[in-house]
Amino acid sequence: MTMPYYVAPEQVMKDRAEYAQKGIARGRALVAVNYADGILVVAENPSRTLHKISEIYDRVAFAGVGKYNEFDQLRVAGIRHADTKGYAYSRDDVDARSLANLYAQHLGQVFTHEMKPLEVEILVAELGPSEQENRLYHIAYDGTVVDEQRSTVLGGEAEAIARRLDQTYVEGWSLRDAVRGCASCLAGPDRSLGADDLEVAVLSSGNGRRAFRRVDGEELEAVLHD
Repeated sequence: MTMPYYVAPEQVMKDRAEYAQKGIARGRALVAVNYADGILVVAENPSRTLHKISEIYDRVAFAGVGKYNEFDQLRVAGIRHADTKGYAYSRDDVDARSLANLYAQHLGQVFTHEMKPLEVEILVAELGPSEQENRLYHIAYDGTVVDEQRSTVLGGEAEAIARRLDQTYVEGWSLRDAVRGCASCLAGPDRSLGADDLEVAVLSSGNGRRAFRRVDGEELEAVLHD
């Protein structure tokens, strides 16, 4: 009788983690930071139609890196959950923490029980009444949640970009300086990124109830080059 092939659970988890990490590392990174008027998210993304950054609800945004079809399914599920909760209870009851917990549970379940983990990292950001109450939840492929304080980096070369961002970050910087600083950190010392290479969005208190707004076209050009 042939004995079944045994693989230690630790090795299974390690192999799944390496698989997910390699898939995520092949993608382009994104950066989210607090700035003077709210939260800024800048992603390296030359596509004008396949968005990495999207609105979830009034003051909540979603961003993802890795396999587009996988994190876009998570985005759609988050919108449906937020709409249902806001309709059934109150718009004020929709928050980033509960969404982050749901995403973490789903990613952790897939990582633990499915053959192939999701090759994604996601960000759920919420604009608070003050900068200290802004929320940046970074959720990894295995369901790990990190509550970041002032900035976070997702995707390929995240460690190198994070080091550059730590050296660049200025408390309360303007939109112009924040976009330029984030673009420079994403690009690194050996290249530059223009408006056609970037996807930029903000959660700003000046935008009214729906705080999400894209910064693109001529506005982005002016921010980067004026």
